[in-house]
Parts: sequence; C-alpha cells; structure tokens
Amino acid sequence: MANYTAADVKKLREETDAPMMECKSALDEAEGDYNRAKEILREKGKAAAGKKAGRATGAGVVAFAKGDGVIAGVVLESETDFVSRNEGFVEIAQKAADALLADAGADLKTFAVDAVDKFRENVQVGATFRIETSNVVATYVHHDKSKGAVVIGSGDAEALRQTAIQVVAFPNAKVANKEQLSQQELDHEFEIQKKRALDEGKPENIAENIAKGRVNKEFIKEVVLTEQPFYKDASLTVAQFLKETGNSAVTEFKFLAVGLGA
Repeated sequence: MANYTAADVKKLREETDAPMMECKSALDEAEGDYNRAKEILREKGKAAAGKKAGRATGAGVVAFAKGDGVIAGVVLESETDFVSRNEGFVEIAQKAADALLADAGADLKTFAVDAVDKFRENVQVGATFRIETSNVVATYVHHDKSKGAVVIGSGDAEALRQTAIQVVAFPNAKVANKEQLSQQELDHEFEIQKKRALDEGKPENIAENIAKGRVNKEFIKEVVLTEQPFYKDASLTVAQFLKETGNSAVTEFKFLAVGLGA
C-alpha cells in the first residue's frame, strides 16, 4: 500500500484542482511520492488537453498586462461561458498575459493546459500581442471580458481609454489614422464602389464620382478609427474628440476578442 495520508490527498487537491479521486490515484501510482504524483497529474492534464483539442471554444476572456514601456494582451478561450466567467479561469488568463509581458517567448500553451486540468473543458490560447512603446497606453475590457482594446498614442490617458471603448463598440476599424491607409487599399475600394454604381445603372463618369464619394463617406469612416463618429457624440469624429480633449492623438490600437483568431 502506498505511503501517504488523507492530508496528502487534500493538499494535492488544493494545489492542482484535480478531482479528489484523481489525486488519490496519482499518489497510488507514485507510491506515495508527492512530487511525482503532481507530475503524473500534470502529464494526464496534457493528455486530456490533447483529447479535448478538437472541441469548439466559443467562450473566453481577454486579459491585458502593462509594464514599463510594454503592453501585452491574451485571449484565453473555453468551451462555455460557465467556465470563462469563473474567477479561476480569469486568473489563469491574467497570468498568461503577465507571462507574455515578462517574456515575448513565453509558452502560453502551458496556461491552457492548466485551465484544462482545472475545468475539464477544451481551452485554447487565441489571439495575442506584445508591443514595446514609450507612448501613452490605455486599455478597456468589456464587462463580460470577451473583448477588449488597447490604444497607444499621446495626450490625455482618459481620452485614449474612451477611444479604446470606441474600438470595442465599433470594431471594424483597420487603421488608426487616414494616412495609414495604403493607396492600394483605397484604389481597391474605389473599384468595388465603381462597379457597384455601374451595376446600379449609372453612367461611367457618374459612377466614378459616386465611387469617390462612397470611399470618403462610407469606407474611410468605417475602417479608420479617428474618422469614425465618436460613440458618445456622433456629431464629433474620434479625431475631433481627441483634439478637444488635451489635444490627444492615436498612433496604434489593438482589438482582441474571443473567436477573432491570431
């Protein structure tokens, strides 16, 4: 009979979050060697993660970590929102973001394995990013933690946080400023809108004018963050809001959400 006590089983349960019977089985297999039992549970957790890997992950949380001149973000996805709402799951996601903040090469899959061990669902690391910057950084995470944004720029930090809320509210933005749109993107959209106008029966010269108008009035206002109507006051663009608030400006942003992909 393996040499361990009920207190050892309880301690292993508390440290690993594995079910009580699995802890007892691991101690039996390890012949009472506590550290070996922990390793056995860890190995079984990896195997369990592999078996569950094909199951869809439609829920999850976004976590950000900020340091001196660095910002990191991680999406940790689960199968159900019952798991993703759990404080322990949110804590694992935050630890993953902290690890990425500290080390750009951090192995984030280990955090997914930890979550599988604890919650017995397929857990996957979704989109991630890590940016080094000396500029002002503001973050916003939606109340359900399923999406969030980081805005990088200058000026008033609260104005940038409001802009991060804008990114989450209207996530179609591709670039921060109009100057960041390439001519190729603009030309491509012009051709799409011209064909649309021609299909509507407009003559060539009129179709071109309509296409130019649609590129400026529709496309740019959708995909350029600072050209979008501000979510709190649609009479202002985001750029106008930022200028009125400490003459702030945005240079870069990141949007993270469950299911968005890398």
